[in-house]
Amino acid sequence: MERGKQVRRALRWQSAALMIPLVFLAVFFFYPLFEILRVSLAPDGRLDLTPVAVLVRESYYGRVLWFTTWQATVSTLLTLAVGLPAAYVFARYTFPGKTVLRALSTVPFVMPTVVVAAAFSALLGPNGEVNRWLMHAFHLSQPPVQIQQTIWMILLAHVFYNATIVLRMVGGFWANLDPRLEQAAAVLGASRWQVFREITLPLLLPSLTAACLLIFLFCFTSFGVILILGGPRFATLEVEIYRQAVNLFRLPVAAALALVQMAITLAVMMVYTRVQARAATALNFKPQQATQQRMTGWRQRLVVGSGISLLFGLLLAPLAALIARSVSTPNGVSLAYYRELFINRRQSILFVPPVEALRNSLLFAAAALALALILGVLSAYLLARPRQRATAWLDPLFMLPLGTSSVTLGLGFLVALDSPPLNLRASPLLIPLAHTLVALPFVIRSLLPVLRGIHPHLREAAAVLGAAPDRVRREVDLPILAPALIVGAVFAFTVSLGEFGATVLIARPQTPTLPLAIYRFLGQPGALNYGQALAASSLLMLVCAVGFILLEWMRYGEMGEF
Repeated sequence: MERGKQVRRALRWQSAALMIPLVFLAVFFFYPLFEILRVSLAPDGRLDLTPVAVLVRESYYGRVLWFTTWQATVSTLLTLAVGLPAAYVFARYTFPGKTVLRALSTVPFVMPTVVVAAAFSALLGPNGEVNRWLMHAFHLSQPPVQIQQTIWMILLAHVFYNATIVLRMVGGFWANLDPRLEQAAAVLGASRWQVFREITLPLLLPSLTAACLLIFLFCFTSFGVILILGGPRFATLEVEIYRQAVNLFRLPVAAALALVQMAITLAVMMVYTRVQARAATALNFKPQQATQQRMTGWRQRLVVGSGISLLFGLLLAPLAALIARSVSTPNGVSLAYYRELFINRRQSILFVPPVEALRNSLLFAAAALALALILGVLSAYLLARPRQRATAWLDPLFMLPLGTSSVTLGLGFLVALDSPPLNLRASPLLIPLAHTLVALPFVIRSLLPVLRGIHPHLREAAAVLGAAPDRVRREVDLPILAPALIVGAVFAFTVSLGEFGATVLIARPQTPTLPLAIYRFLGQPGALNYGQALAASSLLMLVCAVGFILLEWMRYGEMGEF
């Protein structure tokens, strides 16, 4: 009887703990969005749908929606074409440097858009490395590659950002497929194409669909890539929200655009989470020795080399150009730009040395990591419960911050969190709270597939032997979840380091982050400012790369969506 009371008490506490993420979302996500929409669409306490009518009446907004959709679709297809061969190579072969290459492939995904803009300008800009080499090699007077502020630069940047999603989600799932299924089909006379079409592709389809939906979502909500690399000719819904709210001060129209974007995002997220849930099964994991092989002939070496070259030629070239330009000064190769990061030449209260901005970024990222891990674990347990109608709605809701306009969210923070008991408008806590919202979906997606894949017999056996629910979670769940926790922690930390969209609105001048410092340097004339922007970008890239290299050394297997 006493044990029964303890179990019921533990279950009540567990239910209460699982509600904490919902409370967090309600207070720091839905409430700010509601406030910004209320101020925009009901300024006098009555609903005014005039801004929505403006969207329907003016064809310009229809063209913005069409451009947003088709560029996201084309970006997704190109990303799939580049990432799928590399996913096959990483799933089926072992080769020297694989761990480092996998870590480096993830670095672009967490780089702030200002850094990516600097990297692509250093590589493909009028004075970039490619044009400088071509002009020198062929004695040209004009740069031959002219793709800045074109759709091609946008598509290249989107592939640069999202190729790692295919590599990790599809490649990770592919690496766990039992190769004996394909071998049995080959023994029965099936050709390689038949084996792929009738065995491998149907098994990969859930993870492939989930990866495509996620890439589409990220490209659909693209902001910095379009704004900085695309120039004034191109605008996605996200960029138009920013222009209407910040440049034109038409907050009601911006709010109406945000509603359209959120509705489409929620629909995509619902499809994505359902596909991902159907792909989650209790698998008998195979060690890498059973699923991967060494290269034995020139054909296999050609396959591995081609897959790696296609992916990393695109991913590493901009980053290499960024580093090369950061040490190129008028006086030759030098670390002068890096030394300047430790100097405050303006001696102004509104300006701090970039090294202090890096310290702020690390502190904010540590706070966001702790919050995201706590909330992510609770959220994953909530979503991993037996399938219920409520769970089907909660899963896409937890992913909604990924598809919400960062501009709208930042404005919502400033409007809603400016009076007691949530008077945080001037508080530095606002930054890690915003970063937690962005990082939380990554932690959940890292934990949820593993948590759903834990065989229920393991928990049942522990319970039969007398283990309390807390002990089951501590001694059964935690050892299995530990690698996924590491993955989620690294993603939360690096995503916080690179977050720019919301931070640019809510950060105080005295506490800038490193992406904001880079943005300020890029916005000021002079070779010294540009050089410091490149040097700071290289440091931020280095921190992200070290984090993901450590992640690859500490994790096992290929499980998890990321």
